[in-house]
Formats: sequence, C-alpha cells, structure tokens
Amino acid sequence: MHISKHLDVISACRFCFMCRHLSPVGNVTCREADTPRGRALMLDRIRMEPSRLAQPSYLESLYAAELSAACRTHCVSHYDEARLLLAARRDAVEAGLAPQAVKELAEELLQVKFKIEGKGEVLYYLDPYAAKQPEILKSFRAIAGDCAILSGGDTGKALLTLGFADEAENVAAKFRDAVKSSGCKMLVTSCPASYHALTNDFPLEGVKVKHSSEFLKEKGLSSGKPGKAYYLDSDYLKNYCGNLTAPRELLATAGYELKPFGTNREESYACGEGAVVYDRLNPQIAEKLSARIRELVDDAKSDVLVTASPYTRHVLKLHQPDLNVVSLEEAILKAKG
Repeated sequence: MHISKHLDVISACRFCFMCRHLSPVGNVTCREADTPRGRALMLDRIRMEPSRLAQPSYLESLYAAELSAACRTHCVSHYDEARLLLAARRDAVEAGLAPQAVKELAEELLQVKFKIEGKGEVLYYLDPYAAKQPEILKSFRAIAGDCAILSGGDTGKALLTLGFADEAENVAAKFRDAVKSSGCKMLVTSCPASYHALTNDFPLEGVKVKHSSEFLKEKGLSSGKPGKAYYLDSDYLKNYCGNLTAPRELLATAGYELKPFGTNREESYACGEGAVVYDRLNPQIAEKLSARIRELVDDAKSDVLVTASPYTRHVLKLHQPDLNVVSLEEAILKAKG
C-alpha cells in the first residue's frame, strides 16, 4: 500500500492535537474524522487491517479532506499529512474502491481537448475555473497584452489529486504535447494548482512556467491609490510552493494597503483549493467553507477580497455573491485605472 511509505506521519499525527484548529473542513463540519488526527487514526487502522479501506465512512473522510496542507506548513516537524492522504486516495483507486462520484468525475477529467489560439512566445493557460470567469483573462490581457491561449481541460493535477496517478500522467502528456506545438518559451497561468503541477508534478521541458503574479510583477507596473484590500492566500502558493511572495508584492506595488484577513495567518481561507476540484465532490462543504469566510468579513460591500486562485474566486462568487471578491488580475487592472 502507498500509505506504508508514510508510516512516520501516521504515527506522529494519530495522537496529536496541535494543528486541529487549522483544519478548514474540521472547522466547519465539527467532525473529528475531518481533522488530521482523525484521518491519521483511520489510516492507522487501515495499516493494520487493509480491508478497512473499503469502509464507506473512511472513504468519505479521505475525499472530504481539502488538502490545504496548512497543517503540514505549520507543524513544528512538518509531517506531511497531505501527501499521506494522496497516497491513501491512490490506494483506494488502485484497489477499485474509489466512490462512484469520484470515478465519474475522473472519467470527465479524462476528456481533455487541448487547443491553442494565437501565436507568441508567451502562452497563457486558461484553466477550467478561469474559463468560467472571463473577467480573469480579460483583465490579464488588458495588462499584459495579447498572447497565445491554451485551453481545453485540466493539466492532470485534478486526476492526480483524486488518486488516479496513471490517468493523470496520460493527460499531462497530452498537455505537454499541446504546449510543445505552440512553440512558446514561457507558460503563464493564473491557477496556483496548475502552477504547482507544471513546476513539480509534470514539469515542462524548455518552457519557463510562471504564475500570473510573477509575470505581471516583472512588468514594472506603476502604482495607483486603490485603497485597502484583504488578500486570501492560495493554498498552493502558500503551502505547496514555498509561500510565493509575488502576489502580495504585486498588490503592494500597485498601491494596495494589504490588511490581515481572518483570525490568524496560518488558517486556510481558500475554500478547498488544495483538492483542486473540491466543489465538484463536496459542494455542501465548499459552501460551508465559503460561509466561514463570509462570517469573517466586516463589511461585505466595502471590503475588497483579492485572491490569486480562480477556484477560490469561483466558489466565493457562487455561494457568497454579496462579497466583493476579485481576482489578482482584476485588482491590478483596477489599480492601473
């Protein structure tokens, strides 16, 4: 079993309460099974009795995890619970135990049809969530100018996160072929999950990959006076990519006065971004995660929430339409006037 490679995590987390307050799902469901400790206890039981992996309640908890990796980032020993959960999901898939909803979503994610529009050395990857929100691409183009566009599906990251490792590699190969056919020298994406995938899971040969915040920061944009804003950290940029500083630096350069959001800087406020397609599998919990953010907003009309994640913007716009939440690209365009 793949979880056998992470026995140190199971042993350390199963009796530890130190990070339970940083579990986004646990904070909204109030179930011990949705905390790192609870999940580690279940996986410890599976370690001793592999047949327990088929237990529906165990599988439910595995796929209810939002994979924010906030607990790993702030663990004094950095035990990698997120990687343990990914291993457990892969065990479930390879044993033919993936829940039906997971299988159906995986089948949908396999149906990629990548296409390139336009030409140029810079290729902008329009991920599925950004594709649902035309304001993001429109704002990016208004700042950066015309560039080639790659669209047509996920990079393979979503499949990998669901536990379908082989299928993910097949989709990633198709993605690489599409990038190669574009002749680009640089790929830019607004999607943190895709950024992590293309710099860690499925690296591109001979192509520089940048998050849109890094790319726009290098444009040397002049600052304005757009006022105060609250930046909602991306799980991927913060907890998977070494706390990428470009988004905050870009907003500060644009003239924003950044205010701290929420009860602390450690908790995740990304609505399940770490699980890539979390809202598709767990829409009710995704709504609860968005409601927690709403509860922490002082003034829905005047408080500007900026996110570097198209996924997070989508979930908040869907469930909390009264919130003034904008993408990083929209915020920068507004600052330019």
